[in-house]
Amino acid sequence: MIQTRAVAEYLNFRHAANALGVSLSSVSARVKTLEEDLGILLFERHARGVRLTQAGRHFVELVAAGLDQLDYAVKAAGMAASGECGRLRIGVHALIPGSFLGELIERYREDHSCIEVEIAEGTARDAVMQLRADRLDIAFVAGTPELPDCHTRRIWTELLLAALPERHPLAGQSAVTWADLAAETFLVRHGGTGPQVHNHIVLRLAGRWSAPSILRFDVERGTLLSMVGQGFGITIVGAATSLLPTSGVVFLPITDEPEPVVFSAIWSPFNQGAALRNLLALAREMGRADPAGLRRRDSDRPAAHL
Repeated sequence: MIQTRAVAEYLNFRHAANALGVSLSSVSARVKTLEEDLGILLFERHARGVRLTQAGRHFVELVAAGLDQLDYAVKAAGMAASGECGRLRIGVHALIPGSFLGELIERYREDHSCIEVEIAEGTARDAVMQLRADRLDIAFVAGTPELPDCHTRRIWTELLLAALPERHPLAGQSAVTWADLAAETFLVRHGGTGPQVHNHIVLRLAGRWSAPSILRFDVERGTLLSMVGQGFGITIVGAATSLLPTSGVVFLPITDEPEPVVFSAIWSPFNQGAALRNLLALAREMGRADPAGLRRRDSDRPAAHL
């Protein structure tokens, strides 16, 4: 095909051979074989060169378009293999500006502007199901899940905070304990990290006080915080949630919380894509620079999430 396209361009077998760096006989033989295979005369030969037949002109135009598309496909495949272009589907529990995860994705999009980043929000269980169905490339979840069919890696940690109405009797304190919160009504979401928050509250209060009062709502994170501000109850959140614009709510650290909340990345061991590898490498780099995930904004409040 290349020889035929060159002859069509130069309308001369010798010039085409010189341009390709091959022998005249090689070009002539290839074109003749193609014409015989097709049963079509592509070129009319004459003493000073050749000219395309009508059928030959149509054939060469189609071949040229096909070769251009093939060349584009090869280049596109190479860029995708190196992580220069393509798509990355990310599952999150929330995406809060200024948080570790928010800055990770922002930096990734800046560094890899030709990668189409898709974001899906849901529970950790939803994310694992999506990964297994190959509808996500990676998910970021609270905790350190042990999944035999997935790779996991700790990425960052966050302090756990109690979110209280600003008129709550405890709101004026610098911190609270679980004993302070035991008799409170807790609000949690059905979605996002709601199931994990619910289990965490039950775990912390089990066996020490009576069963906690926990109300679950099918609402967004912002609505739940508004409900806290209006006095429906309290909730617990990761530090990044305090970055959200919320009125009537105070965030206090829980002093007897044994350790910060760990957030992990989960992905399939069969996903060897460069786009995913580049995101994990950037997460590792940012995690080394800020292991506690404490990003700062103008308000100088800690950033992270639950």
